[in-house]
Amino acid sequence: MSSPRILIVDDDRSNRELLGLILDQEGFTTSTAASGEEALASVARQPPDLILLDLMMPGMNGYQVTARLKGAVGTAKIPVVMVSALDDLATRRLATDAGANSFLTKPLDCAAVCLCLRRLLPQA
Repeated sequence: MSSPRILIVDDDRSNRELLGLILDQEGFTTSTAASGEEALASVARQPPDLILLDLMMPGMNGYQVTARLKGAVGTAKIPVVMVSALDDLATRRLATDAGANSFLTKPLDCAAVCLCLRRLLPQA
């Protein structure tokens, strides 16, 4: 069985690289996107098993990307984990309303990220 494919979406290159290193070491296959638009194009080319999506990005933010993914038949079932430095109830509620399956707060804890992914990806 192949390892789960995770798309990491963040406008900050160092965040994408760090998450990629962590997840690669945990046995996941990763790809990255630097914007919401790039993420949607990547998903259209090759849908991942899960998306780790930064909330605050220029252009399309995480809410908009999630709503687009969850509103389309072909991508609605892909789990989306919203990632943000914001940790208030309103932010979490908006992420849930947009369709996010889970929410993680920056700075990310490696163990929490892996636990969340394994919970959402039974085959992981």
